[in-house]
Amino acid sequence: MKKVTLLLFLLQISFLFAQKEVVGRVVDEAGSPLPGVNVLEKGTSNGTSTDFDGIYKLKVNEGASLIFSYLGYLNIEKSTTNGSKIDVTLSSGGQELQEIQVVGSRNSKRTVVNSAVPIDIINVKDVTTQSGKLEINELLQYVAPSFNANKQSGSDGADHVDPASLRGLGPDQTLVLINGKRRHQSSLINLFGTRGRGNTGTDLNAIPASSIKRIEVLRDGAAAQYGSDAIAGVINIVLNDNVNELTGAVTYGMFNTNADGDFLPGTPNTKDFRLDENGNGNSIGKNKNFDGNSVKVAANYGVKIGQKGGYVNLTGEFLNKEKTLRPGYDFRKGFGEAGIIGLNLMANLSIPITNKIDFYAFGGTNNRNTDAYAFTRNGGERVVESIYPGGFTPRITSKIADNSIAGGFRTKTTNGWKIDLSNAYGKNIFDYTIKGTLNATLENASPKEFDAGGFSLSQNTTNLDFSRNFETVLNGLNVAFGAEYRIEKYNIAAGEIGSYATYDTNGNPITDPTTQFAPTIPNPDFDTSLPISDDNPETLVRPGGSQGFPGFSPKNVVDKSRNSKSLYLDTELEVSKIFLMTAALRYENYSDFGNTLNFKYGYRLKLSDKINLRSSFSSGFRAPSLAQIYFNTNFTNFNASGATEVLLSENDSPVTKGFGIDKLKEEKSMNASIGFTATYKNFTATVDGYLINVKDRIVLTGYFDASALNLNVDAAQFFVNGVNTDTRGIDLVFAWKKNWNDSKLGITFAGNINRMRILNVKNKSLDEEIFFGAREKAFLLASAPKSKFGLNFNYNVKKFDAGLAFTRFSKIVLVDYNNEDDVYTAKTVTDLTFGYQLSKQLKLSIGSNNLFNIYPDKQDEQGNTEAGGYWDAVQMGFSGAYYYARLGFNF
Repeated sequence: MKKVTLLLFLLQISFLFAQKEVVGRVVDEAGSPLPGVNVLEKGTSNGTSTDFDGIYKLKVNEGASLIFSYLGYLNIEKSTTNGSKIDVTLSSGGQELQEIQVVGSRNSKRTVVNSAVPIDIINVKDVTTQSGKLEINELLQYVAPSFNANKQSGSDGADHVDPASLRGLGPDQTLVLINGKRRHQSSLINLFGTRGRGNTGTDLNAIPASSIKRIEVLRDGAAAQYGSDAIAGVINIVLNDNVNELTGAVTYGMFNTNADGDFLPGTPNTKDFRLDENGNGNSIGKNKNFDGNSVKVAANYGVKIGQKGGYVNLTGEFLNKEKTLRPGYDFRKGFGEAGIIGLNLMANLSIPITNKIDFYAFGGTNNRNTDAYAFTRNGGERVVESIYPGGFTPRITSKIADNSIAGGFRTKTTNGWKIDLSNAYGKNIFDYTIKGTLNATLENASPKEFDAGGFSLSQNTTNLDFSRNFETVLNGLNVAFGAEYRIEKYNIAAGEIGSYATYDTNGNPITDPTTQFAPTIPNPDFDTSLPISDDNPETLVRPGGSQGFPGFSPKNVVDKSRNSKSLYLDTELEVSKIFLMTAALRYENYSDFGNTLNFKYGYRLKLSDKINLRSSFSSGFRAPSLAQIYFNTNFTNFNASGATEVLLSENDSPVTKGFGIDKLKEEKSMNASIGFTATYKNFTATVDGYLINVKDRIVLTGYFDASALNLNVDAAQFFVNGVNTDTRGIDLVFAWKKNWNDSKLGITFAGNINRMRILNVKNKSLDEEIFFGAREKAFLLASAPKSKFGLNFNYNVKKFDAGLAFTRFSKIVLVDYNNEDDVYTAKTVTDLTFGYQLSKQLKLSIGSNNLFNIYPDKQDEQGNTEAGGYWDAVQMGFSGAYYYARLGFNF
């Protein structure tokens, strides 16, 4: 038996090594590239599709033939025996063999260049093999013109899940799909100094990059087509479906800690200062070190199922990334990126049941343990000197579990109707454990670690979709309609009692504040010449709960759900070869706030064979998330002036209503865009302008005085439909590629020019500066930077390739705790990579992100930045240069 197994293994290996890679470009009769062309190895299910520039790459058996097919063009068959580079020109008049649908159009014959709306097609394999980016957010940050994501520090859960956005709108105003099916959101809501304050978003980093075939970014409002959350656009992630190919990589990298700047007088510099696992400082002598060491191991493999095109494609990724440490002020000695240990698994499969019915399924699991520093406790009532002499820096750690499964059946009737019945379920669980901490009211008896509880969000979506292309109606009419039913559930779970309770002097939880008293310590700042008062206390009362992040208590527990039902109609009419019209209508009913009806209209006009004019106009909406409606907690807010105990009250609580805050309702938008596309030989250009008006945007207020409420808190804040905004901008993408002999050169310029305005603040009779003041306005506007430009060069010759990228991030202005402007001037970051094909199966790459170790502008020495470091969390990041080496394999 062992001999048979060994023989089968050797046959499998010999089969893999008998394959070769074929590359080429597919164009139409005018020489314009054709994205989305199907390239299929004859007699197998092994295939791929061309990218935005008509480029394809496929590993096939020796002597194989390739079939090139595309709707509206004649199929072409090419043998691979004459070489490994095959360029193809397709002639019109034929039908596509296997249809591909791109997000933004339910018409499978539509391409990116001739669509009525702007769409980016990102070939993830190309991006991941020519950059050192470890996560999806990082990849998109540097290739999609209007996509922005930020690493955070000192922002609780946002340190662990990066908030990301399109066109400067909120993280929850971009809808994420996988294989065209709605993806669930994260259960985390951003609260502190983050982009997207008060928003919940989708955790793109929970999806392994190695499992992705391509990413489609629809940069246009699409609520009428896809429902809530699509105000800014849609990101559709298409999973790998290749078979008989094992690909992957092992990547190792590290950051340069040589940050420019000194601490306040008397505090150590980053170069000679480190924290142990309890947040205590240790001098290690002056030297220039590296930190944030990371190891990523990824593998993808597909297996053929049956003889009719079935497959299962499997991906596994492991990431271990250590924390970074950068200059911070005395109350923020742990400023830096969080550490991550994560395991990602993803599967994608399709099985033909009959000649006309296919069963498909996809899903995965992501488990991450993360570790981030909170703000430092230097002394006073929050420190127990016998446990942490001189103070300590708590650590907020989390366990994040993100699981999803989707499946369905597709069929095509004899009269051309395509029917798709599907169900998708996803759940995100976020649990906190606070380490290197204490409960000060327990004094010497306090543990150093607490389970602080957490939250979860689940979503189940059922869809029934119909579509058909009527080729005899003018030049073609595509009709799609369907229904959707979605259930969402949100929970908050309490932590252990020590994480939230205040204990009396006998070590018992305080249940009656009139008879039980928390421990106190003498106030070192007590002025004996003044009477004792709240402003001049003789003693300081120790606060309860775990320092760094107070646990959720039983009064914070939430178990809520809602459902929504929707119907949609989506049409495209090609009036002539010159003029295309699109229209969509969607009705949606939510169980908690009622009905909404949205529309979309667009057109594409061919000005010539090479230039298209396109435009769209639509209404949109975003339902308030369950987290925005029901999230509530108590926390300590730190700045250079001290600490404030804050209550974040849920939307339907008596406290919220007492301040005159209304019940949350949906955000409403109007989107308009106009642009053009141009193609000429090896050059492609798209320019799209847009205007997005959003009414009743949900934001997080500032801190209102709550001392008179007898809730043991100083301040209260709320989620509210607080502002109206408009956003105007232009997206630019220019791409040029040239092949000659064995060399290939590609140059891409992608840019976004953006301007957001806050039209009005809906504060009613409340103080506008507290309701949504200068600091809150600055955070909102900073999420829409005025520009981002990227210039990328890629060169290949035989076994060698190189990539050089320049990314310019524009100036942004934030307002600090002293109500002074923190100005971050424009910076340009340089990325460089070199690759060499060691063999047919192995490729070595080395490179650097932010090669020249550029940091944001250092702020003043008052320690008033939001995160307590020398910089806020800006688009370019604050960790400096990252150097890496990667060994890729392909069998």
